[in-house]
Amino acid sequence: MKLYKRLLQDIGVLLSYFWTLNTSAKWKRFKAHVYTGYLKRSFFSLGSGTTIDCYAANLKGLSSVKVGERSHLGKNIQLTVWNTNEANRKAPVIVIGDDCNIRENAHITAINKIHIGNHLLTGTNILITDNAHGVSEYHQLLLPPSERKLSTKGEIRIGNNVWLGNNVCILSGVSIGDGCIIAANSVVTKDIPSFCVAAGVPAKIIKQCNE
Repeated sequence: MKLYKRLLQDIGVLLSYFWTLNTSAKWKRFKAHVYTGYLKRSFFSLGSGTTIDCYAANLKGLSSVKVGERSHLGKNIQLTVWNTNEANRKAPVIVIGDDCNIRENAHITAINKIHIGNHLLTGTNILITDNAHGVSEYHQLLLPPSERKLSTKGEIRIGNNVWLGNNVCILSGVSIGDGCIIAANSVVTKDIPSFCVAAGVPAKIIKQCNE
């Protein structure tokens, strides 16, 4: 077994002379452009220069997703829009602005509306959801979560130039202003005004940056 592992490593060393890290990066970009082209017609709109790393983990309702220009969506992303046909609600939509960098394993899901401004930067494993599986009432908790009716407390709005750290969760009915920083592992349940740093579960403002 040791000899077998050593042989595999030697093959890797040999391969590195022909397939450098730079070559690997170029191959990754090539695949992303091809994959983006393959998906483009499924989106409501996909701006010039925007790319999606292959492969996405879950894509639903892309005809209700708008992405701006020069944005990048990392691999294993989940983009889902669910139309619950509520009579008193507009058709659900996800809007992502220009020059956003949403890194791998992100999960963005809507039954209402999620609007993300320009220049969003995220860490990995973020969750942005305007919905939940049911409400925390006794008659609902008797049902398996997958059978509970999706509910929402309102749309999500994220301003321009926002930075979300690793594992951040943003829940329904929340507005995050321009220039905010949300620390890693935070859960945002209430509005965060512009130019604030927030952290914690639930997220609280720890610094407000004034002129």
